[in-house]
Amino acid sequence: MPGERIDLPQGTLDLLILKTVAIEPQHGWAISERIQQISSSVLQVQQGSLYPALHRLERRGWIKARWGASDNNRRAKYYELTRAGRTQLEAESHNWRKLATAVEQVLGIGVDGLGADS
Repeated sequence: MPGERIDLPQGTLDLLILKTVAIEPQHGWAISERIQQISSSVLQVQQGSLYPALHRLERRGWIKARWGASDNNRRAKYYELTRAGRTQLEAESHNWRKLATAVEQVLGIGVDGLGADS
């Protein structure tokens, strides 16, 4: 259903943040807005989850921060992907796709134990 919110599986927020800042450096509020926009409002990242995740990714060296001016000319911390972050994004994206494929295969099994297409 469009607009219905779902909880993110653990570790998914990191992947979404890495992907979002890989496109272009963004400040925290813009990251959460972008994720919400792209997901048709299904994924809504609360500030209480976003900023601890940003700090965790920064400590791991996957993103780096710099101060700049936001669209409304306010001081904001902009996050961008590091080389290590790009490597991590590729690894996590691969693992996510592999997991999603496996879950889809299990969900596709019919009640008779055969594939839904059988």
